[in-house]
Amino acid sequence: MPSSASSTLPVSQPQVLQPQAAAPLPDLTTGPGQLPTFRLNMMRGGYLFMAVGLMIVKWPLLLQASSMPVFEGVVLCILTAMSLLAFLGLRYPLGMLPILLFETMWKVLWLAIVALPHLIANDMDAATATMLFNVLFVVPILAVTPWGYVWKRYVMTRGERWVRGA
Repeated sequence: MPSSASSTLPVSQPQVLQPQAAAPLPDLTTGPGQLPTFRLNMMRGGYLFMAVGLMIVKWPLLLQASSMPVFEGVVLCILTAMSLLAFLGLRYPLGMLPILLFETMWKVLWLAIVALPHLIANDMDAATATMLFNVLFVVPILAVTPWGYVWKRYVMTRGERWVRGA
């Protein structure tokens, strides 16, 4: 029978993990090719304009969404989600830039494809005229969107790779 002294295993002291300082996040708002603070703040104004406008107009309708026609309910939910993302744009103006681009693109497309032919033919009905009025609120978004940055970032910059590199 082995002795008790030889059968004991060495006991190590428990290790206490010391918290390590997290690596600082890169600052995407400064440096070459980035936007100055006043431009970021202008973008924040655009996000706030979108978010508050949609919050006032669309959020009260959410309780009625289940009784709306299907596509009206879909549009209501999409615009509510857009308002939430626009609020996120207050914190991350460059990161949420695609929200401003989406807002601009659908409204410019609607103006060109739907409103303009009615304006040219002088046959705009009341519903289309109301929508035209609402869609024209894209003007402040057009004004705060940093189009030079959009061009450099989304047109001139090489895209991410499609397959794993060798």
